[in-house]
Amino acid sequence: MILVGIIMGSDSDLPIMQEAIDILEGLDIKFEVDIVSAHRTPEKLFDYGKNAHKKGLKVIIAGAGGAAHLPGMIAALSPLPVIGVPIKSRNSIDGWDSILSILQMPGGVPVATVALDGGKNAGILAGQIIGTSDTCVRDKIEAYKEGLKLKVHKASKNIHH
Repeated sequence: MILVGIIMGSDSDLPIMQEAIDILEGLDIKFEVDIVSAHRTPEKLFDYGKNAHKKGLKVIIAGAGGAAHLPGMIAALSPLPVIGVPIKSRNSIDGWDSILSILQMPGGVPVATVALDGGKNAGILAGQIIGTSDTCVRDKIEAYKEGLKLKVHKASKNIHH
């Protein structure tokens, strides 16, 4: 069963969103990927936001650059948790336009926002959300975090010969 929807405003966003894809693959979480532009395909956006939960999705990761309305509009339409990935696009104002467009949502329409170009963290957060009701995924998240800790210990030992 597909549990996570990964959407982006343009195919130019794919390199950043690939990081979320890679994490979800590593966690064995099934997902779907699509391009849904808030400005160029508003009907598709509306349909996706209204129907994602009916398909069995549990979380939506939405990445967008520039004016970055995709995550917020999906959050306005869907009862699912939405993770926004601000992307520094070629027409971006150092990414700040994307960050603020996704981060500064009005009360009642939350978007969990990760760092600029933070596709990896979006994948991890989606895994953590799924892991609240799936112990297999939660165990994989715990193992992933243990691996991070071991990398730090190894790096520390390498510095202190």
